[in-house]
Amino acid sequence: MTSLPRTPSFRLDGKRALVVGASSGIGLACASALAEAGAEVCLAARREAQLQDAVAAIRAEGWMAHALALDVSDVETTASVISQHGPFDVLVNSAGLARHGAAEATQLDDFDAVMDVNVRGAYFLCQAVAKGLLAVGKAGSLISISSQMAHVGGIDRSVYCASKFAVEGFTKAMAIEWGPKQIRVNTICPTFIRTPLTEQTFDQPDRVKWIEEKIKLGRTGVVEDIMGAVLYLATDASALVTGTAMMVDGGWTAD
Repeated sequence: MTSLPRTPSFRLDGKRALVVGASSGIGLACASALAEAGAEVCLAARREAQLQDAVAAIRAEGWMAHALALDVSDVETTASVISQHGPFDVLVNSAGLARHGAAEATQLDDFDAVMDVNVRGAYFLCQAVAKGLLAVGKAGSLISISSQMAHVGGIDRSVYCASKFAVEGFTKAMAIEWGPKQIRVNTICPTFIRTPLTEQTFDQPDRVKWIEEKIKLGRTGVVEDIMGAVLYLATDASALVTGTAMMVDGGWTAD
C-alpha cells in the first residue's frame, strides 16, 4: 500500500516564543495564536499595564504566557534581557512606529524616531534572539511584522516605506547567513489592519476610499487575518521557507 506523506505539524508544544509589541493589536493576536498552538509565550512591550492584561487573558484560556517589559529602541538593554531570558525558538517582532506626512515636510526627529524602532531596534532584536539560538545550537524562526509598504509606495508614507524596505533587506541577508544553522528569517507584510493604532487613518474618508480601491478582496484587514500566517511561519509547516515576505494584503501588491 502507498505510504502517504503527512502534513507537518502546526503545533508549538515545548517551544518558547518571544512576541514584541504584544500588548495590543497585531502583536497580541500573534501571541494568542502561538500560545493556542502550545508555545510558552513571552509577551514584551513598553506598556506594562496593558501587557499584564494581555497575559492574564491568555492564561485565562489555559495557555502559557508571561510578561516582559521591553523597549526595542534601547538596544543594549534589549540584548541583555533576551540573553537572560532566552533562548527563544520563535521571535515575532510586532513593535513599530509610524509618523506619516508629506515627504517635503519630514522632520529630522520624526525620521530618526521611526528608523530607531523600525530598523535599528528590529535589526538588533533579531540579532539578540539569533545569538541565543546560535550559542546552544538550536534551530529557530524569526518573524518581523513588516508591511505591504515594504513593497510599494504610499501617500504620506515615505519614511515608513523606507524603514520597512530596510527590514526586508536585512531579513534576506540574515536568512542567508543563518540558514546553514537552521534559523529561518521571514517577514509578514499586512495591508491596512484595523487596530487602535490605525484608527486615525480609518477616520479619514478619503484615505479609506483609497485603501478600499487598492485591496482586491474589497475589505480592510483585521488582526485575525495575521494569525494563520504567523502560525505557519513559526512552525514546521514552513520548514523550507526563509528569506521571504508573506503578503497578507488582500491583493494590494498584485498589480
